[in-house]
Amino acid sequence: MSNFEQAERLRGVRYDVRGPNLVEAQKMEALGERILKLNIGNLAPFGFRAPESMLRALASNLVDAEGYSDSRGIFSARTAVMNYYQAKGQNVDVDQVWLGNGVSELISMTLQCLLNIGDEVLIPAPDYPLWTGAVTLCGGKAVHYLCDEANEWNPDLADLESKITPQTRAIVVINPNNPTGAVYSQQTVQTIVDLARKHDLILLSDEIYEKIVYQGTHTPTAKLAGNDVLTFTYSGLSKAYRACGWRAGWVVVTGPLHKAESLLEGFTLLANMRMCPNVPAQHTIQTALGGYQSIDDLVAPGGRMHDQLRLAADLLNDIPGVSCVPAKAALYLFPRLDLDMYHIEDDEAWALDLLRKQHLLIGHGTGFNWPHPDHFRLVALPETEVLKEGISRLADYLATIR
Repeated sequence: MSNFEQAERLRGVRYDVRGPNLVEAQKMEALGERILKLNIGNLAPFGFRAPESMLRALASNLVDAEGYSDSRGIFSARTAVMNYYQAKGQNVDVDQVWLGNGVSELISMTLQCLLNIGDEVLIPAPDYPLWTGAVTLCGGKAVHYLCDEANEWNPDLADLESKITPQTRAIVVINPNNPTGAVYSQQTVQTIVDLARKHDLILLSDEIYEKIVYQGTHTPTAKLAGNDVLTFTYSGLSKAYRACGWRAGWVVVTGPLHKAESLLEGFTLLANMRMCPNVPAQHTIQTALGGYQSIDDLVAPGGRMHDQLRLAADLLNDIPGVSCVPAKAALYLFPRLDLDMYHIEDDEAWALDLLRKQHLLIGHGTGFNWPHPDHFRLVALPETEVLKEGISRLADYLATIR
């Protein structure tokens, strides 16, 4: 009998945030071993809770959440998203808002209705690997433009422009950035917008960390793109509102909508096919976006997120052969390893050895489509003493291979 093989379109699709090393960690846990997981930005296991007002909104609307909603999402939630962007000075109507089961679903839907076989999408390196995986799964080609560690991880704009070809359909902007914690300057965002305008490209702007900013100011891509550059802006409740498991995200489409009627018809078709987003979670969006924003306390000096990211960067920079650009935003650090000191050729194997010897799970840099085996991503979410313990384990391990 023949084997049952996976579809060819899955060849080359990777998502190493939950990849082979996590599988190994789960096997170790099944044997009773305790693993410190600093590989994924899942806030609840580290004690970050959704605001009580959102929990009440979820509970009080459960009786009305048993049936399907409109495939685009409930009107009150979409209106709240509209108002949120209007308050930022953007020209948005409720019909330009779609809700989804997290931003991940909306990214996949966008690429499914946008890409033909061989179409190219420019994606930053390093990236959030869902972008590369989803482009590949849709038959497109992910083309990575480099971000410059020496320039606080802002995109290398000359490299970006050099990679635009007649097959390029869109530019992905991840700002604030996962995994580097960069906050792009307004000039950087403006230059990317100008390139999209010059080459008639679509902008896909992942802004899920827009409220988790410690230093600098987040510049919304769509605000600079205006009415003449088609822009998809993605955000949601997972990070700033500590509700990862609720799967409540949105995409807002702005720019020359008259030029995108066919594309948006396809997007609506996909929205209809998935029936609707998670209805209970939709009822919390209006509450989340209005009123007191508890995230502001967490990201201000003295706040837990702010202080833990600063502490983690300092501890990492104290390790010989490790250098780390402090994060200006998000939940992660992307440190560099000195390959003259640590002779690493396969960073996935390096991270696996770290896991087995120190029971510490981190993300290897090539898993984020960085081209060299000299970086890794560390999630800085645990309480201070646990964070110190994790970085101490890393330092002890590196001492053995130095």
